[in-house]
Amino acid sequence: MNGTEIMASSNKSHFIQTYHQYPSLNSLFRNAPITTGALLGFVLLISVSGLGWAKELEVISIGIRGGMNFHDAGLPPGEKEDFEQFEVFSVVGLPGVWESRSGWETRLRLYGSAGVLRGAGDLGFITTVTPGLAFTKKSWNLTFDAGAGGALISDWKYGRQDIGGPFQFTAHGGVSIHLPGNLVTGYRFHHMSDATIYGKSRGVDFHMLEISYSFESG
Repeated sequence: MNGTEIMASSNKSHFIQTYHQYPSLNSLFRNAPITTGALLGFVLLISVSGLGWAKELEVISIGIRGGMNFHDAGLPPGEKEDFEQFEVFSVVGLPGVWESRSGWETRLRLYGSAGVLRGAGDLGFITTVTPGLAFTKKSWNLTFDAGAGGALISDWKYGRQDIGGPFQFTAHGGVSIHLPGNLVTGYRFHHMSDATIYGKSRGVDFHMLEISYSFESG
């Protein structure tokens, strides 16, 4: 066996070891066909609904948000401590918009926030960046949105709970109601965890309320 074959064999063994060591990677590869199918379905949906590029990069809204965890209303295994999170946030609309014949508008958005995370008497800083999709029906004054991204936190040990490390994965789903005067109020379910990249740890699930000012017209 020459040097090239030895190196290839070593790289293959390292990949297999990493694949089985991290359940999150294992799950990602197993679910790849499902993810690909979902993306193809989304592409097919927008191809028959009509695509417009009238909108440009713009700040959609700025606001404040706050919430807490509930032990029986989150993803298992649940938190060991009580947590609260308060933050300011902004929403940026990316170029392009998909408009369906039924009146629904779909747009790519970028969500950003900065605030504080409190648990077991400890206080830490948190900032997030999350790309996502928003589905708006203006005649109903209603928007549904979802996204997945990342967060940086200054403290990850709160009492009995170890969140893992400074980088966290985030995911959210929410609903917003557009009020008179360009005000928007909404609810968001926010999940944060390290996906086991730091070893055995627990994430946190928040139920959050928000209010913002929208710069969109119409």
